[in-house]
Amino acid sequence: MTEHTQVSSSGKGLSLNSRILIGLAAGIAVGLILRLLPGDWINVWLIDGLFQVVGRLFINALQMLVVPLVLISLICGASALGDPSRLGRLGGKTLALYLLTTGIAVTLALTAGLLVKPGAGADLTSAVEYVGSTAPSLVEVLIALIPTNPIRAMAEGSMIPIIVFALLIGVSITLAGDAGKRTRSIFEDFNDVIMRLVGVIMHLAPYGVFALITRLAFTAGSEFFGNLAIYVLLVLGILVLHVMFTYTLVLSLLTRLNPVLFLRKMWAAWLFAFSTASSNATIPVTLRTVEKRLGADNKVASFTVPLGATINMDGTAIMQGIATAFIAQAYGIDLSVTQYLTVVILVIMASIGAAGVPGVGIVLLATVFAQVGLPQEGIALILGVDRILDMARTAVNITGDAMVTTVVAKSEGELDESIYNDPEAGVIRDDESPAHP
Repeated sequence: MTEHTQVSSSGKGLSLNSRILIGLAAGIAVGLILRLLPGDWINVWLIDGLFQVVGRLFINALQMLVVPLVLISLICGASALGDPSRLGRLGGKTLALYLLTTGIAVTLALTAGLLVKPGAGADLTSAVEYVGSTAPSLVEVLIALIPTNPIRAMAEGSMIPIIVFALLIGVSITLAGDAGKRTRSIFEDFNDVIMRLVGVIMHLAPYGVFALITRLAFTAGSEFFGNLAIYVLLVLGILVLHVMFTYTLVLSLLTRLNPVLFLRKMWAAWLFAFSTASSNATIPVTLRTVEKRLGADNKVASFTVPLGATINMDGTAIMQGIATAFIAQAYGIDLSVTQYLTVVILVIMASIGAAGVPGVGIVLLATVFAQVGLPQEGIALILGVDRILDMARTAVNITGDAMVTTVVAKSEGELDESIYNDPEAGVIRDDESPAHP
């Protein structure tokens, strides 16, 4: 999932999205103007003073959220999957397909980032004081999957051991009967509190983005923003490629159904996803599409679609994969193969329980950056343009939900192929509301 829900400030005025974009534009303008002014006072009092303090406070606030957000949301997500013994064949197929497509998405994104090199030539090495980290070997990464001390892993911010620990706790909650139910309710309350804190901090994002981008524009100049445009276009291109190649290929191989019909029947859901930027809000439309337009039985769709809205984050995986390569190249940091594999594993595992609220995708990106040793200041660059990409990511996510539902329904004998093959099946008439199945 992406951070989907549109947020306005105090319920009126400019939305958070608009204020972040204004902060980005203002930061670029102010930074470039300050480059033209004489005097060391600009560096001392503004660039290395006020803007650095404000920017670092915002980055610190994001980092503060990482461990509690990932730990609690993953425990809630894993425990919400239900008793593993009762999930059976349907749950196993659905979960495997969602995690498979997420893995393909992040691998495709990293490959594209390494081939296209959107951050090459940006030369931001002077924008922050960066101290490189020694990459662990693959053997060390595998051994560290199971933490010997989960509390120490949390204190050190070692995210993959934290994720494994959270998933184990979540599964254990489902096996613990009444005690598990009581424990899960406590974590769900904690999750609500953390989500509220995420919202509070994200309302400060325009100021953090302004300060960080002002400092970057002053240090790097205007040349870097050409690289940023390449990043945006590359993310959009890989999102489209993932839909047109990965989803259609999986659908064709596993069902032998016509993928062109599938894509044609997704238009209404795409439009709704674009307008709301919310997989959760699009659930009714996605359900109607997979049942009335694609022919999946409600017994399957009522399980796979809500589950997909919870754990399917292909769009965010693509953003995080390309963003990792982009920021590494922009800061002149060479990541090892093991570090790129770490990104793949981290994104796949974090897909379970990622909440659909503003800012969570950026917090997870902070997790990825911290794990592979990238400067956290790079998040401001991604955040500044991320809202432009959010609608497209949501459309990709709900397409994945519909594709997996179709495949699982077909494998279970719960797909009406006469409906699937009828181009006019389930077409909404003028007197129908598209938001109700």
